[in-house]
Amino acid sequence: MKNILESHYVQEMIEATSNMYRLGWDERNGGNISYLLSEEEVSEYINLNQVIRHIPLEFDGSELVGNYFITTGSGKYFKNVKSKPAECLGLFRIANSGKELELLWGFDNESLPTSELPSHLMSHIARLKVDSQHRIVMHCHASHLLAMSFTHSLDPRDFTRTLWQMCTECLVVFPEGIEIIPWLVPGTTEIGMATAEKMQTARLVIWPYHGIYGSGTTMDEVFGLIETAEKAAQVYTYVQAQGGVKQTITDENLIQLAERFGVTPKANYLTD
Repeated sequence: MKNILESHYVQEMIEATSNMYRLGWDERNGGNISYLLSEEEVSEYINLNQVIRHIPLEFDGSELVGNYFITTGSGKYFKNVKSKPAECLGLFRIANSGKELELLWGFDNESLPTSELPSHLMSHIARLKVDSQHRIVMHCHASHLLAMSFTHSLDPRDFTRTLWQMCTECLVVFPEGIEIIPWLVPGTTEIGMATAEKMQTARLVIWPYHGIYGSGTTMDEVFGLIETAEKAAQVYTYVQAQGGVKQTITDENLIQLAERFGVTPKANYLTD
């Protein structure tokens, strides 16, 4: 067997968590990532028949039975993933019952997967129904988006339009816009269901006063998706501090941009 620490997915998890901590998006044990893997990717590095332990799943994961995931652990600091990957990360398979995880690697010292795992799995289910190439769900506390949820209208259309107007690339990167759920207690089935519902039509979902959920096909795509929205929120913060908008990207400009890059803005978000 190859050394799993050299696998592309462990290395991607280390790089992503390190960068998210460096950017201040994941203080302490804030934030979590889950990565859907193929059996071929996993079997190169571990014995699929050697289950380390069974972990109860507080969610019916029947739709994901047999699928493999690597995720961050509960209470684990992103700054420690690089030095303690086998404790801060875990790779598991959804058991046939759909009610437990079969741990195949990691989560040393009786560690457990992130408490947001049900929310992640619900979002994976939702995104796979609209994108068969989907693989990543990422949650973080991106600072400027978090701040913006206190000062800006939480209407998804208003929020999206402001971000599109702050950086020219935003419409191209997330033409479907951003969705927003009400404030809900994290780690609950309720917040997972609300997030998954929004994931049916968008790859970015704001948790007001908390953070953001992003999804996509690769780690780079999802990281870049959140990074772009966060940069726009940062520009918004600077603009407000400088006295507010005096000129901006117009709807006509945004329509021209969409035509140039072959993207379709969310319906009714721009004035014809």
